[in-house]
Amino acid sequence: MTTKIKARKYRVRRNKSDETELADATTLPNGPENTDDGLGASTQPEPTEDVAAAIAASEETPAGGGTTIEEIKAEGLTGRQLRMARRVAQKQGLSPTSDYDAVKMLRERGVDPFKRSNMLELVISDKADKTEAKQILSALPAKLGADPKVPSTQTADPTDQAEQAQQIMAMQRDIVRRRRRRAALLTLRLLFFVVLPSAVAGYYYYNIATPMYATHSEFVIQQAEGGGSKAGGLLAGTSLANSQDSITVQGYLNSRDALLRLDADTDFKAHFSDPNIDVIQRLPEGATNEAAYKLFKKNVKIGFDPTEGVIKMDVIAADPQVSTLFSEKLIEYAEQQVDQLTARLRADQMDGADQTRKTADEKMIAAQQRIVEIQEKLGVLNPESEIAGIMAQIGTLEGELLTERLALRTTLDNTRPNQAKVTASENKIEEIEKLIAEKRSELTSSGSDTGSLARITGELMVAQADLETRQELLFQAEAQFEVARMEANRQVRYLSIGVSPVAPDAPSYPRAFENTILAFLIFSGIYLMVSLTASILREQV
Repeated sequence: MTTKIKARKYRVRRNKSDETELADATTLPNGPENTDDGLGASTQPEPTEDVAAAIAASEETPAGGGTTIEEIKAEGLTGRQLRMARRVAQKQGLSPTSDYDAVKMLRERGVDPFKRSNMLELVISDKADKTEAKQILSALPAKLGADPKVPSTQTADPTDQAEQAQQIMAMQRDIVRRRRRRAALLTLRLLFFVVLPSAVAGYYYYNIATPMYATHSEFVIQQAEGGGSKAGGLLAGTSLANSQDSITVQGYLNSRDALLRLDADTDFKAHFSDPNIDVIQRLPEGATNEAAYKLFKKNVKIGFDPTEGVIKMDVIAADPQVSTLFSEKLIEYAEQQVDQLTARLRADQMDGADQTRKTADEKMIAAQQRIVEIQEKLGVLNPESEIAGIMAQIGTLEGELLTERLALRTTLDNTRPNQAKVTASENKIEEIEKLIAEKRSELTSSGSDTGSLARITGELMVAQADLETRQELLFQAEAQFEVARMEANRQVRYLSIGVSPVAPDAPSYPRAFENTILAFLIFSGIYLMVSLTASILREQV
């Protein structure tokens, strides 16, 4: 609007008689093609400041200027005019090398680059299609006064001002009426889709829901000090040492097996099928195990805290005593499960070590019996002592033999030795040698009933070595058995109750206020998501 006023003032200063034509050229009226968005703002594009200035300057430039670049430069065209000429040339499909060349080429083709219609077509082509530009140009009135809606420098009629004020007031009233109607519809939808369901939920929690009692208990799974495994030894004393066992027990307490045992021991289904419980929380008569299991997972909440290693359990029931009974039974099941976790491992360790020990003991006894059998069979208690005795006898005989030989030699040294004495000495030496030979043969020769001492000694040495080996293995088996027994004792798990289950004296559920607020937030979120989805789909369609 400021641009239009500037262009108009410029034109008035030059020639008062051309004011109407300039307004026709620089202003786009709200004709049939203009659209109104309901707020009085026209969507028709307005000329830019460059176009308005060029239009004003075109009044000073004659239509038929120079035809050479020097002559065009001498005309004193402004930079805005030159830029506008280049744009008109590009719109005509020309390729000028400069702004002055663009003016020259347009004039050679008989096109005035500063003609108002060309400038208007250029502005419209920048912001609309060519078809719309032609329609807008054809809809332009001959003079500014042809359309009373176009602003001008003339003073408006008071009657027209009153009509415009009435139209504006009517539009404002219509906008206010639409806003009120939309606000009323929004309020109605919120009441129906958010407030009413939240009120129904609050009424249920405050007046219909059956009070439920929750029994809280905490217990921890412990292991004997100095666990056998390396991981247990490194993590001993930390909460992670028995995390696997705790998670296993937690999974068992949440399993169907625990539900079936609890139902068999305490009649879980019958308790929650009581008619005194409201319909939403009640278990139907003759319900299946799957339905009971869903209710069981809802009313038995078990959590494991890995940082502390504590299993926390909350058992919910319609009666506080029954809730405590359920909790005690589940803790009993957990103790049994903990004991079974390592029972097989401990049994396998003890069985293997005991079997090894028994086998070593049997083999040692067999080795001892073999030694006894050899001694009985050969009639030798200790071959070493037998050999030592025979060697002593041989040594004695050899001493006598040596003495007798010396005596014989002494006798033979005489000039006339006593022949009888010599013969007796020779006979004695011969007998001693035979006796020594017999004693030596007893060491290596086998008799009819017994073997040689060398053979007896060899067999007894083998048997004795086997006996010593079996004794060593038996000693190792005994040590392994003791180690296995200690390891089995270390593998034992214990369930220590930190917080014993105590019957509550006040109902823990339902939490009416918190649940009502939660229902309100849930319904609000659902309504918001549905509304956004509907809006997006409506825009897409």
